[in-house]
Amino acid sequence: MRLRLLRHATLIVEFAGRKLLIDPMLSAPGAMPAIENSPHPRPNPLVPLPATTQEIAQDLDAVLVTHTHRDHWDDAAARELPKEVPLLCQPEDAQKLRAQGFTHVQPLQTGLIWNALEVTRTAGQHGTGEIGKKMAPVSGFVLRGPGEDPLYIAGDTIWCAEVQQAIAQFRPTAIVVNAGAARFLEGDPITMTAADVIAVCRAAPKAKVVAVHMEAINHCLLTRQELAAQAQASGLAQQVVIPPDGGWIG
Repeated sequence: MRLRLLRHATLIVEFAGRKLLIDPMLSAPGAMPAIENSPHPRPNPLVPLPATTQEIAQDLDAVLVTHTHRDHWDDAAARELPKEVPLLCQPEDAQKLRAQGFTHVQPLQTGLIWNALEVTRTAGQHGTGEIGKKMAPVSGFVLRGPGEDPLYIAGDTIWCAEVQQAIAQFRPTAIVVNAGAARFLEGDPITMTAADVIAVCRAAPKAKVVAVHMEAINHCLLTRQELAAQAQASGLAQQVVIPPDGGWIG
């Protein structure tokens, strides 16, 4: 298993001999407007990709889309990725992806076996209260395959019972969490805070927790430095991995 953070929640995952792309946001810096009703309004993305779209798509076996908010699936991804690449997604997004011309869209009700990989969809909470309801639905994925330990990609969720259940059920050895404490001008954060990341670590003390989804979109307020400091203060510096854009893990 190897993971490369490209930017935000966009990852390359090499798993059981397959190359997977997770939540592609491929726009050039500043090509999208700021998230509405959010702090520090600036055009998004805030930073460039560390690779070209051609490099990202080379030898790609599939794309996993946790949900189609524009910071996880943008117009550039819809335009530039090969239309024949398999897309694995939640059922609510299948029609949209097919309408964009993709010919191999596979919605997951619960899970499937795909090219010897077992992909299981998990649930989450993209915020609390009315904001959380408006942001739904979102999904995560657990990957299992020959010769690999389970990988849990939690998706856009806060720490909640659904995440706790997924950890208890699948016992992943690596967990990718979307941190950044993204928020609007009103309400609580809609992605994981430092406290949420620490809760994940406590629930899965033997897992490496890879924190992404920071410093690329204007409403993500938690920085890498702040998260690292809180992980250190909690005695979890060896468990929490905070990759730079372009950085490989494993």
